[in-house]
Amino acid sequence: MTRQTPARPTAERVSDESHAVDRSVTQRTVNGLTFRAVSSHRRAPNALAFVLVHGLGTSHKYFTRLHRELSAHGDVHSIDLPGFGGLPKPAGAPDVAEISNALATVLEDLGVSGGILVGHSMGAQWAVELALQHPERASAVVVCGPVTDRRHRSLSAQMLLLVTDFLREPLALNVMVFRDYLRCGPLWYATQVRHMLRYRLDERVALLRMPLLIVRGSADVIAGQRWCTQLKESAPSADVVVIPRHRHLAQFTAAADVARRIHEFVRRIPA
Repeated sequence: MTRQTPARPTAERVSDESHAVDRSVTQRTVNGLTFRAVSSHRRAPNALAFVLVHGLGTSHKYFTRLHRELSAHGDVHSIDLPGFGGLPKPAGAPDVAEISNALATVLEDLGVSGGILVGHSMGAQWAVELALQHPERASAVVVCGPVTDRRHRSLSAQMLLLVTDFLREPLALNVMVFRDYLRCGPLWYATQVRHMLRYRLDERVALLRMPLLIVRGSADVIAGQRWCTQLKESAPSADVVVIPRHRHLAQFTAAADVARRIHEFVRRIPA
């Protein structure tokens, strides 16, 4: 049985008259898993809902730019997952399926039905799994820099790729991400990285009932073109878009371009 705490606002609602958007922060606990939702609500009936799911060790912070860009097209909910972004670390070692299932309850509380799930890096796994378990919550899935490809399903391989990308990303962005890693801590990171390496994203996307968009930076060494093409070929309905000259964190460094590609993708989805 699913148990949850009532929604608790943790920030005062702010009205942005120039963009007709209300912003709020809420926190919810479902079966011992605590989530945070940073939300922008457009004052428009039947607005699209975008749900942004961060990757391993990070938080909603590196979605700030993409969140702002997508808020021009609908409601946006940037999610902090359990144990990340300063949230309490759960007991035990909940896997991708358990966290995704609990997140579906959070989205139900937020009123998200038929949303656009956007997952970055390991967030791609949580987003895809959520769409498989609770298809009523998603009309489409977007995976940015998805992990992990068959040739690099080991901790050493992933660490090497991560360091390679880290050295090429902007310094200010690296500082922000590194601070999130410190808040996450090595034990919770290690717990979740094991699940990340075991999850077969290529097999799971083959079961999707809704369209899939795969986004990668052209210089992303973590989510290579060969891997992204394989995901496209595995899924029933998928497209791949490449952001030139950007890397694994293209959703931050090229937020406007990524948002445009997502919006174009959504516009092609039949009502």
